Amino acid sequence: MIELKNVSKTYRKGVQALKNISLFIADGEMVYLTGKSGSGKSTLLKLLYKGEDPSKGLVRVNDWNISKMDDRDIYKLRRDVGVVFQDFKLLPSLTVYENVAYVLEVIGKDPFEIEKAVMEALRMVNLAGKANMYPNQCSGGEQQRVAIARAICKNPSVLIADEPTGNLNDEIAEEIMRVFHRINKQGTTVVMATHNWKLIEQFPYRVLEMEEGELASDRSKNHISILVSEDFNERLYV
Repeated sequence: MIELKNVSKTYRKGVQALKNISLFIADGEMVYLTGKSGSGKSTLLKLLYKGEDPSKGLVRVNDWNISKMDDRDIYKLRRDVGVVFQDFKLLPSLTVYENVAYVLEVIGKDPFEIEKAVMEALRMVNLAGKANMYPNQCSGGEQQRVAIARAICKNPSVLIADEPTGNLNDEIAEEIMRVFHRINKQGTTVVMATHNWKLIEQFPYRVLEMEEGELASDRSKNHISILVSEDFNERLYV
């Protein structure tokens, strides 16, 4: 569950990135956040994992009141909120497996639990066979799927994605969207910033449109049911 009430964010020199935003996202929803560059999309997403603090208003994610959260508790929040960035942020000296495992190692997970969680995440994004490869041996789409696996290996209830297909061609972007669709169908709440209206039309979910720091529109579309068979996945990711 994500809730914002009368949220504003003002940066230095009086730049107002968000203006009195109120919205509610239910458990298990998949939501697109759209708008021109500078409309406030990234700022809004950062509030959800406490990458930024609101200047005023309430920000709540599940049981966390982020507006009043102590910085010492941020790590607890981020165990429950996965984040996928446009530029992947993979460590080039680590293998695919090690890049995903790293986030579990830093929170002290048992090695057996780490191996199980990492391989489950890699299977979810159809990369189990490339666990021992390095990022520079992977395509851009594969690197993005590694980043997604890293975000979901903690089994978060909320997944935040900031332009995850922005640097990918249409074919690879569609593959990435099918991964997010499967993750959402397993019950994870997904909030994704995107400029790609072609993908929004192809995978229609609720759309929040930002304009100059304000929520300009909030509309829902009928959810689609994409049948993603094992055979289809095998052919898609060859």
